[in-house]
Amino acid sequence: MNFELSDEQQLTKDSVERLMADEYGFESRRNYQKEKRGYSEAMWSRYAEMGLLALPFAEEHGGVGGGAVEMMVVMEAFGKGLILEPYFATVVLAGSVLRHAANEAQKAELISAIAEGRQTWAFAYAEPQSRYDLFDVETTAKKEGGGWILNGTKSLVLHGDTVDRVIVSARTSGHRREKDGIGLFVVDASARGVSRRGYPTQDGSRAAEVTLDNVRATDVIGDPTGAYEIISRVADEAIAALCAEAVGCFDQMQSITLDYLKTREQFGKKIGTFQALQHRAADVFVELEQSRSMAMYAAIMTGESDPEQRERAMSAAKVQIGRSARLIGQESVQFHGGIGMTMEYSIGHYFKRVTMIDRMLGDAAHHLKRLAALEGTDSEQQTWGLIDA
Repeated sequence: MNFELSDEQQLTKDSVERLMADEYGFESRRNYQKEKRGYSEAMWSRYAEMGLLALPFAEEHGGVGGGAVEMMVVMEAFGKGLILEPYFATVVLAGSVLRHAANEAQKAELISAIAEGRQTWAFAYAEPQSRYDLFDVETTAKKEGGGWILNGTKSLVLHGDTVDRVIVSARTSGHRREKDGIGLFVVDASARGVSRRGYPTQDGSRAAEVTLDNVRATDVIGDPTGAYEIISRVADEAIAALCAEAVGCFDQMQSITLDYLKTREQFGKKIGTFQALQHRAADVFVELEQSRSMAMYAAIMTGESDPEQRERAMSAAKVQIGRSARLIGQESVQFHGGIGMTMEYSIGHYFKRVTMIDRMLGDAAHHLKRLAALEGTDSEQQTWGLIDA
């Protein structure tokens, strides 16, 4: 199998990495955080101009027809830049829902607004009690006249306090943890009955708790009783994007750390000459390359038609990313000593981001248990033993 990027893919990779290097230095990022929305609206416009917001969408819907590999190289570059903009929330999560479940009229209207940078979106799938179970939905949607009325609470909605529209998973029938009877509904974020409590997340981004009190949906996406398969597929594609972003973070963490090892002196020598640190640095490199391979595997498997095979691949990749986040993060901070713990230095911020990535859509322990179940492993004790290894 050929793992080389095509000329067009390499050009995309170089363009985005150059943008990150020129416009997304650590100090610039800190300034972007202080803006009204918690990110740079100017950078969001740049992404639109470069076609990044249109990347995964079909050309007939206003996109550029990019695939999983193009998304992988963009997310890896964004990981290196540690971006704050709602690309993952808008393009990866909400955009994937529209790509897979919207009808042609909805795609023509809604996708162009995202691709052109006119609207930001969020996907509200999590609830206070659901943890990592995407089917655990208490929020209700009741048919009323020609529309739907939503009631409930959604938690950890990424960029939910600033987006223009929200896609909400809500139950139209069945009990709370039933996979059938779930629908996807579009809600204007400023609509009557929508209450949003925004807050900063540990990685410097933003999220919100969103409460819906008799909110009228503007659209229903797909089958209002059979959306779980779409939600599951969107989650798998989002995991692949997160894995690629994590690799970008790991790559930058390694680069920053190696530069420090080559310049920091102790006992009259560069600390990078100490054999013990060289061995630990080699371990970091191995983790980085293992994660890179698994991120590529995840990207390739997003197109797998068999849901079980796709889920198996995503869980395997997520386990590797979670383990690598812990090892690379801890080693990078420890190599730097006290400075690695300060808010004024970048390495700790990368560690926070990869820790957040590990927790999003299921941490390493959750996905190892899911992988064991898919493989038919019955011993939960053995599963947890692998986590601790």
